[in-house]
Amino acid sequence: MTGGNEVRAPLVTIAVPSLNQGQFLDQALTSIFSQGVPVEVMLADGGSTDNTCEIIEKWQAKLAWWCSEPDGGQAAAINKAISRGSAPFVCWLNADDTYLPDGLPQLLKRLQGDVALPAVYGRVWNTDEYGRPTKPYWTGPFSEWRLAQHCFISQPGTLMRREVWEAVDGVDENLHLAMDYDLWWKILRRFGPLAFVPEFVATNRVHSLTKTASQRREHYREAMEVVRRHTGGVPLKWYLAWPWAVWLRSRLAEQQI
Repeated sequence: MTGGNEVRAPLVTIAVPSLNQGQFLDQALTSIFSQGVPVEVMLADGGSTDNTCEIIEKWQAKLAWWCSEPDGGQAAAINKAISRGSAPFVCWLNADDTYLPDGLPQLLKRLQGDVALPAVYGRVWNTDEYGRPTKPYWTGPFSEWRLAQHCFISQPGTLMRREVWEAVDGVDENLHLAMDYDLWWKILRRFGPLAFVPEFVATNRVHSLTKTASQRREHYREAMEVVRRHTGGVPLKWYLAWPWAVWLRSRLAEQQI
């Protein structure tokens, strides 16, 4: 019999890629460490020049590892951070996103309950810059046909097995905007469908500084190339939706800045 508090081995390795997201980073870390799940958090900052280092210092005692230095981009930072860990389940949470209360346990419960599942994803709220919910991310039960039409899996609401992540070599570091979309396809092709968790588990902050908003045309093109890579073609929907997804949304975003 031993005394003192029992230290539980981490179940989830969470990578937190960040670059000049100090205004949001504290909320992201607070949401992670409020989940009640033993985690190891690896924070990979790309050399921020804002107040990020002050936030890192505040949380340093809880971080399993961190760095703040120039890197090869978001995908490279995610791969580096997850490779530092050893927990059986892995994911990443961008510095401007958050988990909802009990979000991570819901995902973990689903994965632990079925050893045949490679990865799971839940429902996610889109929020404004201040974290106020605006509308749910458009998601639902898994369908390969649907995945070819658009990326209906919202990355903040996902969790994978480490052996699956390692078998598909993590995220493609040559991609800078649709690396998550490519990852879902790689998992599908190698291990089969991801499983849907119908509960809301996370938030996706939508603001003018995100790469999705500021590089909308490039993001759309990269997503189309991902579809072509994994299916051999691009559904007509992508071409029909181009004016709305790129031009009109860009104009609307400009009006909100």
